Amino acid sequence: MRVRVEYPHPNFNHDEVREMIKTAFVRLAATVALSSAAFTAFAVDITGAGATFPAPVYAKWAAEYKAKTSNQVNYQAIGSGGGIQQITAKTVDFGATDDPMPGEQLDKLALMQFPAVIGGTVPVVNIDGVKPGQLKLSGKVLADVFQGTIKKWNDPAIQALNADVKLPAADIVVVYRSDGSGTTAGWTNYLSKVSPEWKSAVGEGKSVQWPVGQGGKGNDGVANYVRQLQNSIGYVEYAYAKGNALAWTQLINSAGKAVQPDQKTFAAAAANAKWDSAPGMGVVLTNQPGDASWPVTSATFILVYKTQEKPANGKAVIDFFTWAFDSGSKLAADLEYVPLPKEVTDKIKADWKATLKAADGKPLL
Repeated sequence: MRVRVEYPHPNFNHDEVREMIKTAFVRLAATVALSSAAFTAFAVDITGAGATFPAPVYAKWAAEYKAKTSNQVNYQAIGSGGGIQQITAKTVDFGATDDPMPGEQLDKLALMQFPAVIGGTVPVVNIDGVKPGQLKLSGKVLADVFQGTIKKWNDPAIQALNADVKLPAADIVVVYRSDGSGTTAGWTNYLSKVSPEWKSAVGEGKSVQWPVGQGGKGNDGVANYVRQLQNSIGYVEYAYAKGNALAWTQLINSAGKAVQPDQKTFAAAAANAKWDSAPGMGVVLTNQPGDASWPVTSATFILVYKTQEKPANGKAVIDFFTWAFDSGSKLAADLEYVPLPKEVTDKIKADWKATLKAADGKPLL
């Protein structure tokens, strides 16, 4: 802001000149204070809770968003089940789940659901001498391990896939998610697709009755257990495997190809996603066709109320995800997540405008 001070005629008293300057700067200070107050009034802190699967990228987005806008996004990584409970209880501004909510439940609760980012769940192991990406497993073998049918690392079924890997005659320690988890929903959905025995005996869902093993809370809890327990195997989102320096495995996909988990194989699995085929764009991406597809790929989803009782907070949530879609792609890719294609984010933005309203019935956007 430029302040202009009109100096009086040289014959005027100097005290009068000083008083005029003082008055001008008092006015300037008042204007700056009002501008600052107005900015503070429009800054709205928001809170979300739910899936641990996308927590690393949400944390990265939130930090960069605050640096760019001064707006705070607080995210509690408590698991998909907890996220659904929190948004249902209206204690957070948005919920997050990796297990997409079915259409009838969305309608009953008057919730809107949309995908935020795509990632992959990977098996992680702690076996002496086995490096990241060295061990190879099939879906059938993986299901048998988590069902307790295969008990030793040097079992012939594992050794047949890994002739060049020295495996110990040691008991396999299975680690699973103890909390209600969208990561578990995707994992057990995959095991149910590749193993009829698993499907009939255990099934799928955010929580299941695990036949063997011990539980850890959240992706980070499973990662910590696998890191600590010799001869263990668990499942985590890929960013947790890399962040905890864990040895992930290859998987043989539906095309019979052994693939490594990375952004390219996650993108290959999501390439033919039919986003309009399910309510709330809740597509399941496990065991997709294609030579390069990672078998346990999934989108993660955001839940918001269609009618916002706190319009400023609702608008702040949409502002954050608009920024994430437009400016957060590189941050997501750096963590090996797959950003949504522009045609998908354009559809989501159109759905926001058509669906979200304030409590008085006016459009939120």
